[in-house]
Amino acid sequence: MNKQVKNTPLADRMRPEKLEDFLGQDEIIGKGRLLRQAITSDQLPSMIFWGPPGSGKTTLAFIIAKQTKSEFMQFSAVASGIRALKEVVKKARENEIKDKKTILFIDEIHRWNKTQQDALLPHVEQGIITLIGATTENPSFEVRGALLSRCRVFVLKQLTKEHIVDIIKKALQDKEKGIGKLKVKADKNVVDVLAQMSNGDARIALNVLEYASSISKIITVKIIKEAFQKSHLLYDKDGEEHYNIISALHKSMRGFDADAALYWLARMLEAGEEPLYIARRLVRFASEDIGLANSRALEQAVACYQACHFIGMPECNVILAQAVVYMAKCKKSNDLYTAYEKTAQDVKEYGNLPVPLHIRNASTALMKNLGYGKGYKYGPDFGYKEEQEYLPEELKGRKYLK
Repeated sequence: MNKQVKNTPLADRMRPEKLEDFLGQDEIIGKGRLLRQAITSDQLPSMIFWGPPGSGKTTLAFIIAKQTKSEFMQFSAVASGIRALKEVVKKARENEIKDKKTILFIDEIHRWNKTQQDALLPHVEQGIITLIGATTENPSFEVRGALLSRCRVFVLKQLTKEHIVDIIKKALQDKEKGIGKLKVKADKNVVDVLAQMSNGDARIALNVLEYASSISKIITVKIIKEAFQKSHLLYDKDGEEHYNIISALHKSMRGFDADAALYWLARMLEAGEEPLYIARRLVRFASEDIGLANSRALEQAVACYQACHFIGMPECNVILAQAVVYMAKCKKSNDLYTAYEKTAQDVKEYGNLPVPLHIRNASTALMKNLGYGKGYKYGPDFGYKEEQEYLPEELKGRKYLK
């Protein structure tokens, strides 16, 4: 193994270079699937890969880079902007003269702002650039509509435990790219625990395995757990500790403890949590635990989300702190939450109950003849004090709100 390869992280060394070696995502790259055909025929449309961390978005892009005859260029949306895009466009126009296509891979494309995405749009629209974007965030919210409409969205699912097990085994056995040359030993139980703790993220599994192999040639479950902590991976965005800490934040706000809420917020942000994830949880909290007790809480939460979206980390940390403290100090009510739970239960139990005839929309003569809208009392004519039933007959008189 040469020095350059040796110094490359294990997760990067173990990337498959052929579709045949790519694990998971059969729904989009299985035999006969559209994306597989597009790759093998080198007729790629612009596309967005949307999926959780470690599901293979970047790996799939690199496989395309190996198999395409187009010039493949890449950069991260975190570190690059319009200046880098201009260089790509310049090269793409040169390639166009040579009748050669240009593929641009943008990792974390959701981190590009409106101006940057708008600058990319005309070049994708004209076919000068074939875009491959990768994102962990819903592209419906994070990618401009005009740009998104010119791309195919492929949804990658979290890898299964079995997939992660296979990836770990391959790394243990591979004497060229993996750590097989080091004669590291890990029994089936260790591999299973590592796969389970990695929560579908292949990169985390390989990072932890690499760290563990530097501690001991005989890897135990204890070493795996230590490696997670030492690698600062115990707080995993899709793992148990992630849910433990967001739960702690939620319960601290519910319990009016602003100091504890701030602490758990900092735990997440300092560990690298996506601020928009926290902001979304605050939007939910505003209605679930505060609701009608202070309807402005929802306004605060939505404003927090928008502000975080505008400026990102680290500047948005104080914005999240403001919203968290506000939520913690607010008067609480879960009436809306419990009321909706009751209504949802009735919907499941009673199924599709018919809408009472008198509140149906009579938009045609036939509907009127069938009694649609007959007997409906128009509120303004009764000073909004009319008495009539709005629920189906089976639920007549039902009260969901306290």
